[in-house]
Amino acid sequence: MSKTIDLSIIIVNFNTPELLKNCLNSVYSSILDKVRIEIIVVDNSSSGNSVDRIKSTFPNLNLYKNKTNQGFAKANNLAICRSQGRYILLLNPDTIVSSDTFSEMVRFMDSDGQIGVSTCLVKLVSGEIDDASHRGFPTLWNAFCYFSGLARVFPNNTVLNGYHLGYRDLDKAHEIDSCVGAFMMIRREAGEKLNWLDEDYFWYGEDLDFCYRVKMAGFKVMYNPKTQIIHYKGAASGLKTSSKTLTTATSGTKLMATRSRYEVMKIFYRKHYLHKYPSFITSLVFLAINIKKYLGLIKLKS
Repeated sequence: MSKTIDLSIIIVNFNTPELLKNCLNSVYSSILDKVRIEIIVVDNSSSGNSVDRIKSTFPNLNLYKNKTNQGFAKANNLAICRSQGRYILLLNPDTIVSSDTFSEMVRFMDSDGQIGVSTCLVKLVSGEIDDASHRGFPTLWNAFCYFSGLARVFPNNTVLNGYHLGYRDLDKAHEIDSCVGAFMMIRREAGEKLNWLDEDYFWYGEDLDFCYRVKMAGFKVMYNPKTQIIHYKGAASGLKTSSKTLTTATSGTKLMATRSRYEVMKIFYRKHYLHKYPSFITSLVFLAINIKKYLGLIKLKS
């Protein structure tokens, strides 16, 4: 009789071979007998044959190669359909996990059947928390406070800092609204109930959307700081200064990532907030998003 798989680790790769290799080294170092794991890598049509060399280095992983770039959500869904774990971990290739990450997070998920999604402490190279991993939902008020700078001025204010929940105690486990897809552990029952990731999101936004639907379905989204990972954020997109020495992103990739960052805001709003606000508010919101996108594109070209 085959043993039950506890955790299916899914990594979607796009032109980050060295980061993927380092990530997999940390993954294999974190594997313990008491947590039964399978590793699935989906390559989104990376250039060259670097992913084949990865497979020869790590023969026990399951590798699937897409002929075209299918996007993050669809590539993960394809892997999830092939997975067997009680839990699914979406893991970015630009991450390094700790030696106790998998055992701790599986234990944490097992402790409460109402947890639909959980994340650990996701740190940037600077040592700061990746604020996208510890989020509130982007209501109009939360978004206004964040983009206006009020949240930064009053980081401990519960009314003004709902966008990143900066007032919460990061040393204790607690419920959040959303985490980041760089490290998102999902209970299979929750994912199946929601039909997994929404493929309308090509790059960015699918993690926020999924967490929103998880909470609407009555599950919890939890943050657990008892273990941590390092996130070399922006390595695939080339948009973050923290990973500018690591990225191999072309100018075309950076352009696509910049556009996607802002288009997903519109997608999320249409899906979840459109019915909550009058049309003139929606027009103002979309105008603000378009202005932010325009400024982002100008900055990219400068």
